[in-house]
Amino acid sequence: MMMTQAAATAPAALSAGDTAWVLIATALVMLMVPGLALFYGGLVRGKNTLNSMMMSLAPLGIITVQWVVLGYSLSFSPGNSVLGGLSWWGFGSVGGAANATYAATIPHIAFALFQCMFAVITVSLISGAVIERMRFSAYLLFGLAWTTLVYDPLAHWVWGDGGWLRTLGALDFAGGTVVHVSAGTAALVAAIVLGKRRVTGRAALVPHSVPLTLLGAGLLWFGWFGFNAGSALTASDLASMAFATTHTAAAAGLTTWMLVDLMRTSKTTAVGAATGAVTGLVAITPAAGFVSIRAALSIGALGALASYAAMQFRARTTVDDSLDVFACHGVAGIVGALLTGVFASKAVNPAGADGLMYGGSIHQVGVQAMAVLVTMALSGSLTAGILLALRALMGVRASIADEVVGMDTSEHGEEAYHAGDLGEMGGSAGALGHGVVLVRPHVPKKVA
Repeated sequence: MMMTQAAATAPAALSAGDTAWVLIATALVMLMVPGLALFYGGLVRGKNTLNSMMMSLAPLGIITVQWVVLGYSLSFSPGNSVLGGLSWWGFGSVGGAANATYAATIPHIAFALFQCMFAVITVSLISGAVIERMRFSAYLLFGLAWTTLVYDPLAHWVWGDGGWLRTLGALDFAGGTVVHVSAGTAALVAAIVLGKRRVTGRAALVPHSVPLTLLGAGLLWFGWFGFNAGSALTASDLASMAFATTHTAAAAGLTTWMLVDLMRTSKTTAVGAATGAVTGLVAITPAAGFVSIRAALSIGALGALASYAAMQFRARTTVDDSLDVFACHGVAGIVGALLTGVFASKAVNPAGADGLMYGGSIHQVGVQAMAVLVTMALSGSLTAGILLALRALMGVRASIADEVVGMDTSEHGEEAYHAGDLGEMGGSAGALGHGVVLVRPHVPKKVA
């Protein structure tokens, strides 16, 4: 989040244009949450659809409350190099006036709410690694603990005034490390701690609705303009550049994934195309307001290639990261963070740095690498600790009976589909492949 650029170049008075743009960007990031719910919901078996979507949507409630009560203050209020203080708990002193430290032309409350959506979707992202087997109540408690112990300190380190990684010069325009690397690492660790899903009989772990996933990918792409361009915090040329690099990288990621699919399998899958677009978006996130359009092409393509290779490798292991959150968000986020140190240019953003390709030294790449490693260490260790503590206190993993019935029924008492009409989409049949629907033939009654 380029608070330094916004505060350094903007006049002291509130700007109606900047305020309107940040409020719209906040709504766009919020839209990414139901977009993610659709994206994840389509990729699971039908009997787990509602549970998967609820794991994406529930953080809009619980993490928002956490953010208002405590999270925003720990992340951004005056404190030290490691953590903010408590002066803004409950949004105390956060009102309609600007806070020049972060954004001088928009109300402080607008900045706080924009940041809230980032905290929300980070927890939602992690759910993709543990769906179809983690108890919903345990997931909610995990989300609250993880946000408080991992996300809030990390946001302060990278974006907060006086945060030590920010002071060191780490560049993260919209959340490459804070959101994607942290969530991807947490997802990988959580998948290992929870163990593999239990598959019985001939049931196949295949997407039940690819159209839902494609719709979700489209909403994610749309909302990502608020995610990245909104991080300029002004309606400016910087926001326009971040908007353009975001779209360009997504297009490069989608194109690259389709080409690799075509070369490897002679087919271009819809799920692959959607995933390619998302990996391009993830990779450009830390770099969006620091790099040129040409650089965005390379970042989107390289992010997709790295994620593709990571998914192929993961498939040959015993790790059951259900929806490949680490390969998609963790790996692409790492690639994007490192390439920011290569392609960043002060010609694009004077508040940034010149990367290796533009006369800078290897130092910036080293700083970016340190930010990645620190993020992975913090997120990985505390994720394991939180889950092990929860496991000692309560049931974290669903029983085999609940997994067989489906998490929709066992955790929520509802069904996305009626089992009698939709076969495995309702959770009662075996492997049917993508999008196959069982239709019961009509048999006329005998006439006496």
